Amino acid sequence: MPDLPKISPLGDNAVTVDFGNVISIELNDRAISLAEYLTAHPFPGLIEAAPAYSSVSVFYDLITTSSAFPEYSTAFEAVRVLIEHSLAGTQETPAANGRLVEIPVDFGADAALDLEDVAANARLSTGQVVDLFTGTNYRVYMLGFLPGFAYMGEVDERIAMPRRQTPRLKVPKGSVGIAGRQTGVYPLESPGGWQIIGRTDTELFTPEDDSPCLLRPGDNVRFVPR
Repeated sequence: MPDLPKISPLGDNAVTVDFGNVISIELNDRAISLAEYLTAHPFPGLIEAAPAYSSVSVFYDLITTSSAFPEYSTAFEAVRVLIEHSLAGTQETPAANGRLVEIPVDFGADAALDLEDVAANARLSTGQVVDLFTGTNYRVYMLGFLPGFAYMGEVDERIAMPRRQTPRLKVPKGSVGIAGRQTGVYPLESPGGWQIIGRTDTELFTPEDDSPCLLRPGDNVRFVPR
């Protein structure tokens, strides 16, 4: 059986369930499995279970949870026990298989603001950078930063590049960026420091929809030149 995660309070109405301080598909699967299980089997007061790279943040209503479990001295103690029980359930119901989502990308000069810099850093042509970038599928590890912004990996180490020393005040909506071995798409115009190598017209965040975020943790993304 996998090692039990560390469960710690996160303020007064949330806990963090930490499976390990590394980025790995195995730990990400465990985090997603727990979040999906809690969402499908909510305890009284549960607000949201949000998976990250190798952890889950569980948010709950303090009064509702405390009232539902008076046998525990604190809401945190109740939630900790509930999560420990839920972890057993995730052994029987692993995370659902992610979808494969194709995203067309314009790698032209007007859209790829930092592509030449990435190519120079890698000592490759811009075409070779695009070929390497589009030659693999990227796992969605988590959502964050902006609504619908998916942290994905891993970028080929040959084209990995740190964030810009001076972030831009405005990164255009749809910009595809690299930061280290991560990649992501800006769903909205925003400040940001990732190296921008292309742009897509695909809508990543549509707040009017029942499922406003196109991508979900556990999905796989393939970028396709257009």
